[in-house]
Amino acid sequence: MQLGTPSRTAWAAAVHRAAHQVLEDGRIFADPLAVRILGPDAEAAIRASDEWSGARRMRVFIAVRHRFAEDALAAAIGQGVRQLVMLGAGLDTCAYRGKHADDLRIFEVDHPDTQSWKRDRLSDAGIAAPEALTYAPVDFERETLAAGLAAAGFDSTQQTFFTWLGVVPYLTEAAVVSTLRFIAELPGGAHVVFDYSDPPEDLSPDLREHHDRRAERVAAAGEPWLTYFSPGSLRGQLTSAGFVKIEDLGPNEIAQRYFPHLAASPPRKGGHVIYAATVAG
Repeated sequence: MQLGTPSRTAWAAAVHRAAHQVLEDGRIFADPLAVRILGPDAEAAIRASDEWSGARRMRVFIAVRHRFAEDALAAAIGQGVRQLVMLGAGLDTCAYRGKHADDLRIFEVDHPDTQSWKRDRLSDAGIAAPEALTYAPVDFERETLAAGLAAAGFDSTQQTFFTWLGVVPYLTEAAVVSTLRFIAELPGGAHVVFDYSDPPEDLSPDLREHHDRRAERVAAAGEPWLTYFSPGSLRGQLTSAGFVKIEDLGPNEIAQRYFPHLAASPPRKGGHVIYAATVAG
């Protein structure tokens, strides 16, 4: 990410979420604010996003990861979760749709430049922030997540749900593991949903070609992909950190859950969305 400017990949993800509402009628993940938050550029941005090879695959995966995260959040509220922390919130609209206004305190964590940009877009779109929401701007070059959350009034003794979508590939493995350990060590108990990808060398030739094109694009935008995990290695890291419940959906599991009537066989490797918790449920 370029200092002084918002994340370009946060914008791209928001466009894919909006495009899913328009091009697939939000069938996997319904978000009535996804188009609105883009502002007057929405129609052109959605049209442009659908012109490159692999666009539909990417936006469907983004829809799946949000659907999976919000379904897991709803279940976790029933288990006693009282706080939601959205790491790298970008233009995510979860906090503004009112579904959990009476259940949760919500913290949006993001780089100050991206968060300021989001708040301007919300204001322009006439989307009000709920009373339960607290913005936690954190510049990780100068401040830790723990310090940023503490300054925002986060209560570590409360059972908390973390979403961390579209972020992990852009971080170093050390930063990912450090964040997971911070979440796992919270005394009140915690849940987290995030996404990751299998290593490029494990992908089929066509998916590797698609991956390499996208990797070049995000690197050119100043936000290169840095980290990949194999499922077994990641599960070991999570277990070591203290997570006792893990559900990892790779391409095959995603197809079985969300596209049971899909005729074509899904790829064996690719993007994953994973849920982990330190409390059994």
